[in-house]
Amino acid sequence: MASPILPGTGLGSGLDTGAIVKALVNADKAAKQGQIDRGTATNSASISGVGTLKSLLATFQTALKDLGSATSPQFTGFAATTANAKVVTATANNSAVAGTYTVAVTQLATSSKVASAAFAGGATSPVASGTLTINQGSKSYTVNVAAGATLQQVRDSINTSYQSSGLSANIVTDSFGSRLVLGSSTTGAGSELKVSGIAGLDMDGTVKMAATPTATSSGAIGELPVDALYSVDGLAMSSPSNTVSNVSGLSMTLLSKDTTTVTVAGNNDGLKASIQKFVDAYNAVANAVTSLTKPSLDDDGKPTVPAALTGDAMPRAILAAMRGPLTAAGAGDKLTVLSQLGINTDQKTGALNFDSAKFTAAMNDKKLGGEVQTLFTGTNGLLERMNNVIKPYTDTGGILDTRTSSLNKAKTKLAEDQGALDRRIENLTAVLTKKYNDMDTLVGKLKATASNITSMFEAMTAQQKNS
Repeated sequence: MASPILPGTGLGSGLDTGAIVKALVNADKAAKQGQIDRGTATNSASISGVGTLKSLLATFQTALKDLGSATSPQFTGFAATTANAKVVTATANNSAVAGTYTVAVTQLATSSKVASAAFAGGATSPVASGTLTINQGSKSYTVNVAAGATLQQVRDSINTSYQSSGLSANIVTDSFGSRLVLGSSTTGAGSELKVSGIAGLDMDGTVKMAATPTATSSGAIGELPVDALYSVDGLAMSSPSNTVSNVSGLSMTLLSKDTTTVTVAGNNDGLKASIQKFVDAYNAVANAVTSLTKPSLDDDGKPTVPAALTGDAMPRAILAAMRGPLTAAGAGDKLTVLSQLGINTDQKTGALNFDSAKFTAAMNDKKLGGEVQTLFTGTNGLLERMNNVIKPYTDTGGILDTRTSSLNKAKTKLAEDQGALDRRIENLTAVLTKKYNDMDTLVGKLKATASNITSMFEAMTAQQKNS
């Protein structure tokens, strides 16, 4: 809060009362203001440092989640490639065997699609109330149709209730009116859809609709669902799905009818890239801890400017917790510790060093590729253990949230202290200004009185001389 404007040189005393008041106020304020300023600077730096830690750990957890993905495995010991990815795509896991396979696709698995009779009034045509039953193989789905419901509302109810189960409904309009069309993502022979329960919506997916339909025609649209037919190295096979895994450790998705080759080989490059991602993500946290806790040094190596969290034990505690999983033995047979892959901790910085030459030797000479996934993503693997030690810090209401809350409370208290100090200084300034102004006024009066007395004596002296 601003201080009141002070007078300059006193008219009565000739003293710079403004400067005197300012000096007295500053002397009284200095100690407390310095304490608040230091506390504010330290608090702001701590809030920023904790925020940086929280962001870094969240990024690290995201990296762990991506590396541990079950749908896109990052640590498979083998990789599968296809000569023609438009025919077949393939992925290999750690139980795969290196080799080349000839895959011939002669028929793709297809799904069922059925259409109802036509409703002349279009999508808003009323539909009889009741229970619509959709059967597919051994599965059954029901939709309750209320009185006054329209064809469009029936479509919406099916999609809302069963789209997650692979069913989808739509409305197609031809020259006779609008038809309810049902489809399914389930493929293979025997997956025909059958709909019953409400007049006008009966559909039998085992019977094909006439090539030239009438208003009352209903049934299967297109071909009836069939199994996929294919062969691997001349061995004939079939599958109700286009995703097949008849070859040990190899999963293939059939995409079109043709012949191609699938090659399975060691995934050294992929493993190396995934390990490097882990090392980089870990080092981002380790290096940040160093920068947040290590003060700047002068030319003599003495600390000058403290870092955001210099002297704070929490960043070092985080790094110590993260180091624990690195040294714990994994559940593999031949591969149990990271050092076997050329990963070691730099004792000075706490970061990880990745020796690619040692990694290559482990893959080629010791044949450890098949165990890398177990080490990183197996039961109680490195990624899981690492995430477990971080969670207490990053969880909502966890250690970092608690620290941030405490720092924000301290920030509020410092602001309150500053406000209280400003008010006290304003009051002190006003009191001292009044006192010195009163003193100046009194001195002025005394000077005026003295001047009058002097004038009187001078006048009397002059009269005596003239007598």
